[in-house]
Amino acid sequence: MKSLTGMKKKILIDAERLKYPKSGIANVCVSLIKGLDEKPSDFEYTFYGPKKNIPQTKKNFNIINWKFWQKKFSINTQSFSLIHTAHQLSKYFHIVKKGQKKVVTLHDLNFLHDGSSEQKVKKYTKLVQKNIGNADAIVCISEFVKEDFLKNRKFFTLKNNVKVKVIYNGLVFPVTTEFTSEHTYGFIGKKYILNIGVLFPKKNQEALLDLISKNDRHLVLVTSSAKSAYKERFLEKIKILGLEGKVHILENIDNNEKYFLLQHCESYCHPSLAEGFGIPPVEAMYFGKPVFLSKLTSLPEIGGDLAFYFDDFSVEHMQQVYAYGMQTYGSRTAEYALQLKQRAIKFGYLEMAGAYEKLYNELLN
Repeated sequence: MKSLTGMKKKILIDAERLKYPKSGIANVCVSLIKGLDEKPSDFEYTFYGPKKNIPQTKKNFNIINWKFWQKKFSINTQSFSLIHTAHQLSKYFHIVKKGQKKVVTLHDLNFLHDGSSEQKVKKYTKLVQKNIGNADAIVCISEFVKEDFLKNRKFFTLKNNVKVKVIYNGLVFPVTTEFTSEHTYGFIGKKYILNIGVLFPKKNQEALLDLISKNDRHLVLVTSSAKSAYKERFLEKIKILGLEGKVHILENIDNNEKYFLLQHCESYCHPSLAEGFGIPPVEAMYFGKPVFLSKLTSLPEIGGDLAFYFDDFSVEHMQQVYAYGMQTYGSRTAEYALQLKQRAIKFGYLEMAGAYEKLYNELLN
């Protein structure tokens, strides 16, 4: 909105997470930047982050290039009417100037639930407090995250009239669903289940080893090269179950390759124990693929009544759900795939950018 002087109000968006361009939060930052780029706006936007990872835009947005020392000597934010911090663990922009508004996006409070040490819980609670304690609006990325936040509100001191609302993450979908790859994968042409995500206890990929040990499917995992105790255990379990020929682990692949794998998979399975949102299932739905999810945390909000759900992770139950799901999907593939794609599009980047801009408007007027 224009102020009395006719100048546009200035908004600073903290997209420092673009330092890790393959992370989920970086994806969301890119989506927000692209969404704001494609809409006419009454605001003047500045993005804070590593310049080289900020996407090219049609509009001439201002960019403040991230430097490691800015944690200690913060940049001057005097001219901004509103600051939007893109995640709850940000180490920047904890101080709000008089008359300034602040928005913080809350992705999850996983550290309260994942058996973290008391020390880690203390450290993270303190950091979240620094970000949300002076916020005028806290945006949760799903109804589940909002509910979890309200349940644990007692750990934080907030402004009296803080708004708490839900804005789903928005994705930039590829323009096509047809991709090629220069790699020759032995599993293309075979029926394979796809899973995307870091090998991590809460992602529960182990359950998928049990599932394919009892059927003839291959399992393709798209993950990072990070080492962990869980990964060691996972690799050990592959050997114990004799699945070496059926499990394919692909590390640090680019988007094009990921889309190629989504295009050719039989299904997408995400038996995760904890998600704030869940981007990969949405991508799979965009490709019209049947999606199998756990019933936990935010995943039912993503899949709605189109996904198939595991109530538990016993081999027999997962087998039944998988067989039933593939049969249901197979009986009307074209129609089902179209419904899945339409559902995915609801989680688009323009929808997300529009919702944020509406919130900025509410706060500044």
